[in-house]
Amino acid sequence: MSDKVKVTIDGITVEVDNGTTILNAARQIGGEIVPPAMCYYSKLEGSGGKCRTCIVKVSKGSEKDPRPMPKLVASCRTTVMDGMEVLNITSPEVLEARAGVVEFLLINHPLDCPICDQAGECDLQNLSYEHGLQKTRYEFIRRTFDRIDVGDKVQLHMNRCILCYRCVYVADQLTDKRVHGILNRGDHSEISTYISNIIDNDFSGNVIDVCPVGALTDKTFRFKNRVWFTKPVQAHRDCSHTNCKGEVTLWYRGEDVLRVTARKDEFGEVESFICNECRFDKKSTTDWVIEKPTHIDDTSVISSNHYETLIPLPVIKPNPALQAANEIELHKKVKY
Repeated sequence: MSDKVKVTIDGITVEVDNGTTILNAARQIGGEIVPPAMCYYSKLEGSGGKCRTCIVKVSKGSEKDPRPMPKLVASCRTTVMDGMEVLNITSPEVLEARAGVVEFLLINHPLDCPICDQAGECDLQNLSYEHGLQKTRYEFIRRTFDRIDVGDKVQLHMNRCILCYRCVYVADQLTDKRVHGILNRGDHSEISTYISNIIDNDFSGNVIDVCPVGALTDKTFRFKNRVWFTKPVQAHRDCSHTNCKGEVTLWYRGEDVLRVTARKDEFGEVESFICNECRFDKKSTTDWVIEKPTHIDDTSVISSNHYETLIPLPVIKPNPALQAANEIELHKKVKY
């Protein structure tokens, strides 16, 4: 069997390794044809298949068996076949079904974007903008939970959780002892710890980065600022932890580092997980070697007033001479 197979997604053909999922094949093409993913995370083994937002239509199974698949499939869990043809944004059936999935995800989700720290970088916010309805048809009482601290630096707000399991997989695969998971069943399911335990390990802060909504937030950054008022800058340090590369994104407001996060790729996934020391304890510019401004996509609200200039870094220094010149030019242009 050949190591490479050809798959066509929305009319674009790409050659990928045998065993590649439809979602990852679409990611190799890039652009708008990449299905959205709320639970799949390429860095976490076993993730995917929970949220169903990445569903696509397989109009041709393969060259050997050209019959279409009878139902829409989750692209993160379906591997490609040689000659397979897939429809994503070109299929009205897929778009209608995805809108239904988004409606289900929003059934219990509170409308608290104005006070949520995740606003501006929330996958569910983007998804509902693309596929959501203008108003909900849900008339029943939403389920509610009390906010709890699952650590001295992490707060859990279950009202916003969509049960994507990402934080559970992070704890399973990055730490020696996982103390949280999914409790109960059905509409009563929730992320929690057993007997009010706390999440206490060197990589516990990574549950914040992988959470696609505002269910797990950084208590040291909570309510301090909006992400579109900050300037993200890439930096690194020699971290003493053997499993941490010390490569992070510093979020500046003026000269202050408001928060530290792991670097993310174009699909919003963490490139390499970082330890809690880098995340919570190193919030001074002198702790880091500054590299360059983080690239922000033009479609993101974070790109507002964001300039990818190399000088000055990491913060803008006052320039009295330039300010005086600007004042002179301003008075020349203003006519009373």
